[in-house]
Amino acid sequence: MIHFSIITVTFNAADVVEDTLDSVYRQNYPYIEHIIVDGASTDLTLSRCEQYRERCELKDSDHKVIIVSEPDKGLYDAMNKGLKLATGDYVVFINAGDKLPQVDTLDCIANCVGEGEPLPAVLYGDTDIIDKNGKVLRHRRFAAPKHLSWRSFRHGMLVCHQAFYARTDIARETPYNLNYRYSSDVDWCIRIMKKGRKLHLPLRNVQNIIAHFLEGGTSIENHRESLKERFRVMSKHYGVLSTVAMHAWFTIRAVLKR
Repeated sequence: MIHFSIITVTFNAADVVEDTLDSVYRQNYPYIEHIIVDGASTDLTLSRCEQYRERCELKDSDHKVIIVSEPDKGLYDAMNKGLKLATGDYVVFINAGDKLPQVDTLDCIANCVGEGEPLPAVLYGDTDIIDKNGKVLRHRRFAAPKHLSWRSFRHGMLVCHQAFYARTDIARETPYNLNYRYSSDVDWCIRIMKKGRKLHLPLRNVQNIIAHFLEGGTSIENHRESLKERFRVMSKHYGVLSTVAMHAWFTIRAVLKR
């Protein structure tokens, strides 16, 4: 059976973290390692995480919870800490405020891998955007493509980070680049897909909505800097000329849609 490592990064997130923890707790799928990496929160975040761990210990399943709380150097440093602790077959980042949509979400993902077949490098799906009350606002602007490759992200981040399940052995060898403050997740996904290609492993669409993403976030709050950094990431992987041409097309397309 496939084991999942879910990593949740928190910092003073007491007002949103419970929904995230509940969505993992309610999963029917039993083989879960939930790693919570907290940045030394000073509110009730840790208390709520500890209560969650106690609830999971009472479940008749292999639902294991690991909590680490200490200062970090930012979001991606905390994510790297989580990667070092992950022992499951696949790792995914479901951060405070984000959720697994249905109680059978992990079942759906696991059932996409046939018994005895080599594990795909990535299992991915679609995402809905939610508000703080958990209400679905809309589908994510980008839909997960039927066929994904590392070149696909030339057209934007077509798969949400929370709907991107990477093989843990590949992910641990591919830590987040701490030189990026806002777009290291884009760079990380591309590098994971490149490594999967070298290993001749597929990227598989599970053909379902597998993430609820809380509207807002650091990249939204720092939109301009995020766009600049994303341009650097795209130029690194796809070349400057190709990236400029693609951004020109994005601009033209936006004007035509008005």
